Amino acid sequence: MPVWLKATADGVEITLYVQPGAKKSEVAGEHDGALKLRINAPPVEGKANAAVVAFVAERCGVAKNRVALIAGELNRHKRVAVQGVKLAFVQKQLS
Repeated sequence: MPVWLKATADGVEITLYVQPGAKKSEVAGEHDGALKLRINAPPVEGKANAAVVAFVAERCGVAKNRVALIAGELNRHKRVAVQGVKLAFVQKQLS
């Protein structure tokens, strides 16, 4: 398993490095032990965080309310928790 992904009691936790203001939202490989996301939203008023949650939810096939930002609200380094998914499925969807 990659270092940016770990199992929790009710799903998975993903360590992210987010690059806001990109041309399109996409997975861009790994960066410093985290999954790098390019997000098509500006880093103002929580827009990038909302876009991160929406992107992860869509890729993992869950509702946005099952994805929670648990660390890094004002930082490029973030951690999100995704409920109700399996580790191997998330790895496949985000790799």
